[in-house]
Amino acid sequence: MDYDVIIIGGGPSGLMASIAAGEQGARVLLIDKGDKLGRKLAISGGGRCNVTNRLPVDEIIKHIPGNGRFLYSAFSIFNNEDIIQFFENLGIQLKEEDHGRMFPVTDKAQSVVDALLTRIAELKVTIRVNTAVAKVLYENGRTSGVKLRDGKTLSCRSVIIAAGGSSVPHTGSTGDAYPWAEQAGHTITELYPTEVPITSKEAFIKDKKLQGLSLRDIGLSVLNPKGKTIITHQMDMIFTHFGISGPAVLRCSQYVVKAMKKWKLDEVVMTIDSLPDTKEEALFQKLNQIMKEHPKKTVKNSLKGLLPERYLLFLLEQANIDEETVGAQLSSEKIRLFAKLCKDFRFHVNGTLPLEKAFVTGGGVSIKEVEPKTMASKKMPGLYFCGEVLDIHGYTGGYNITSALVTGRLAGVNAAR
Repeated sequence: MDYDVIIIGGGPSGLMASIAAGEQGARVLLIDKGDKLGRKLAISGGGRCNVTNRLPVDEIIKHIPGNGRFLYSAFSIFNNEDIIQFFENLGIQLKEEDHGRMFPVTDKAQSVVDALLTRIAELKVTIRVNTAVAKVLYENGRTSGVKLRDGKTLSCRSVIIAAGGSSVPHTGSTGDAYPWAEQAGHTITELYPTEVPITSKEAFIKDKKLQGLSLRDIGLSVLNPKGKTIITHQMDMIFTHFGISGPAVLRCSQYVVKAMKKWKLDEVVMTIDSLPDTKEEALFQKLNQIMKEHPKKTVKNSLKGLLPERYLLFLLEQANIDEETVGAQLSSEKIRLFAKLCKDFRFHVNGTLPLEKAFVTGGGVSIKEVEPKTMASKKMPGLYFCGEVLDIHGYTGGYNITSALVTGRLAGVNAAR
């Protein structure tokens, strides 16, 4: 027996699993095909590493729309507050920012990676980088080791698959783990991009009319074929040369993918509410009032500051209102139409950028086949899963990494036992 536990993948969940197994006194090997560990961690949170989120557990689960409820058992054993404690014990001081996001005080993701690697070294975990696994070995109905691409075989009592999904492939997440799970009898649910920019063929996107324009704190919604709202996110967004991006867009993206699939659509309607805190009727009355008070001023000048200028002029154009028209000449119908566009500007989108451009992979090893308290396979003794290879996905904001660290912890502790 070469090792007690072999962990495949040196991302957040694999690093956490290595530490957890090492702390149990197991002989642990951590294998990664890349040349360094923690590559995805080092670029996460814009290079600052959003290590977890301080919201209450119920809120965190809500922010993991892809099977977050599966994590309730795991959180009862090791949760986000435990993650904070864990990092502080490693000497990483954390600070809380908006929406509960937790960052290292240094604002450097590398300091988080270094602290994890230091702890792994203290626990005498063996590390092999630039080492690719060809397959996980199963003998006599249980997990027996791994075969490397160079033909070497390593034996062990348990294997933890922490090899990630298929998004951000330059960090090494290239979907290698799915066949290994299938060979053990596991189901891989369909993979799709989540937390990904959205594409559109609308004329205003193609002619780059709004490219680079950011809208702050707008309500962005995805509509079903009957025009009913599927989801709304109130955050920032940006127009790009291929469509839309930014926090609100990333959160809406998986709903666009699912709607296209569910109703077999080529395009989905989205809508922007640029003034989500004002009701349409109240906005109409306010605009009417402005026009009455400034009958000689041009519409463009009267409405300055209501919306970012490029968006204001764009919506006036959409309402067929000449920006040089003076208030007195503007009909009530036109004002009403403009108010409606401020609250409900609809446009078509035709999908998202591909999975490799996504921040997070939707789909993966079916959670119905994994023990929620231990991350053990229900199909194959000695096999464990953690991190993004599982069919669990959250919004950006520290939720995916929380899921990775929690599942990694449980997999490591239980594989070592």
